[in-house]
Amino acid sequence: MMSDVRHIHNLALVGFMGTGKSSVGRLAAEQLGFAFIDTDDWIEHEVGRTIPEIFALQGEAAFRQYERDVVNALSARRDTVIATGGGLVVDPSNLASLKSHSLVVCLWASPETVWERVRGQTHRPLLQAPDPPGKIRELLELRGPAYRQADVLVNTEFRSSKDVAQQVLHQFSVART
Repeated sequence: MMSDVRHIHNLALVGFMGTGKSSVGRLAAEQLGFAFIDTDDWIEHEVGRTIPEIFALQGEAAFRQYERDVVNALSARRDTVIATGGGLVVDPSNLASLKSHSLVVCLWASPETVWERVRGQTHRPLLQAPDPPGKIRELLELRGPAYRQADVLVNTEFRSSKDVAQQVLHQFSVART
């Protein structure tokens, strides 16, 4: 158990693309009667560009700064389920900020499952690579240490979003008692 008391007002879902953060997040928010925020959607709305456009026109560094801005804004929120972009928690300050007000749950799936889920999607800038499955493995390896710092890890392999959401809600309930 952690010795310092945390005030958990929100639920933050982190993890790699294709693990179900948005779909599970929407279900959890609905069950809790909370607001739902997807950080990628927020950034697109604020910047007025899609994520692929931001990557193409401004680069990944600019996108990561937008993520930091969103995370800072979220620290004032209450009763919110937050679905983050896949690389957001690689920045230790983003993870620390989320943990200051949220139960941070990492949704996990194997590289093979992720590829099956995202292979038809064209809005994934980091998959515009000659070997997308290889890129997924590489990024999962790189981000693994950050993902493992979440409060809870939930495997989403071969499970429905509804099933995963129920497990996440249980963890959230336990964390708030």
